[in-house]
Amino acid sequence: MKTIFITGASGGFGKAIAKTLAKQNVKLILTGRNKVHLDEVCRFITENSSSSVLPLVFDVQDLNACKKAIKSIPDTFNDIDVLINNAGLAVDLKTINKGNYEDWERMINTNIKGLLYMTRLISPFMVKKKSGHIVNIGSISSREVYVGGNVYCATKHAVLALSQGMRMDLLPHRIKVTHVSPGAAETNFSVVRFHGDKTRAAKVYEGFTPLLAEDVANVVEYVLSLPEHVCINEINITCTAQFNGLINRS
Repeated sequence: MKTIFITGASGGFGKAIAKTLAKQNVKLILTGRNKVHLDEVCRFITENSSSSVLPLVFDVQDLNACKKAIKSIPDTFNDIDVLINNAGLAVDLKTINKGNYEDWERMINTNIKGLLYMTRLISPFMVKKKSGHIVNIGSISSREVYVGGNVYCATKHAVLALSQGMRMDLLPHRIKVTHVSPGAAETNFSVVRFHGDKTRAAKVYEGFTPLLAEDVANVVEYVLSLPEHVCINEINITCTAQFNGLINRS
């Protein structure tokens, strides 16, 4: 039975990935900052699958909290086979000359440092047993830049670079690393970006059919289903109406 660790599993992609993978009778370690939402996901999985689940409530921005969370994992869950670095966010769309320092810190600390912390803490277990798979959820913004997306795009560019670096570093240990780059997807992403403004967030998806979180979850499920000798290093996924940063809203 595989043990799969998913960050940011209380909503969005992480929640959908957890629910999708739960159908495979696995052990899931799910993390999130919101205990109420995380407990809801865990309860759904427990009631609708044979998978076992362990919730860990902490913020990946906090290194000490990350260390404490990993140390708290019981023996029945500590043989981690898959790490899915999903936790990430965008905050606002201000141009660089008007950017908010706190927003910048939040994106950098979550999207880059959080991913680094979790990978550093979990990858040694994979190295020891000479197997494992790390999936980093990036974005088409890992290769594209748009007005107001400056720091967010920079953090996702970093995720791509780190994914490539991890793949090279961990190659001798037979550990797979996959970078998944979703395009426009209707989750809570834009609500978070616009500080809870649901009306403004809804306008982002007007005039076209965006990806759903479940679409990305299905891709992650496929990536993890491949035989040991096959590794998808990078995969891009957009809705039919989108090509990179260009969206057809007609």
